[in-house]
Amino acid sequence: MELTWEAVRKILEGTKTIAVVGLSDKPDRDSHEIAGYLQKAGYRIIPVNPTINDTLGEHAYKSLRDIPEHVDVVQVFRRPEEVSAIVDDAIAIGAKVVWMQPGTENEEAAVRAEAAGLQAVMGACMRSVHRTLYAR
Repeated sequence: MELTWEAVRKILEGTKTIAVVGLSDKPDRDSHEIAGYLQKAGYRIIPVNPTINDTLGEHAYKSLRDIPEHVDVVQVFRRPEEVSAIVDDAIAIGAKVVWMQPGTENEEAAVRAEAAGLQAVMGACMRSVHRTLYAR
């Protein structure tokens, strides 16, 4: 479960599409700011939130299973008790990575994700890690 900087770099370099579960359409929310940063860094962002229609210029889907294209990383902005079901969906859609943003960590769900062949990242903000690795 403990990933090295090199392992995280490989995740970021191998990622094209990030489904952001819990992405808000409110610009002042962390999920919106972080997803916007990642979008500007060149990643395809797919919002997953049943309460909105779109954000960041992208159509929002009600659930991961509704997304009609391949997803590399499932980034989570939901409460820890909701992460288990999100991991089930991430496994079902064939994602490679589940990235639990700080405050969303669920150890049991991470173990299940890894047992199913996904990588699980916890305790690190994707934007902060990207900035650290690719500071210009």
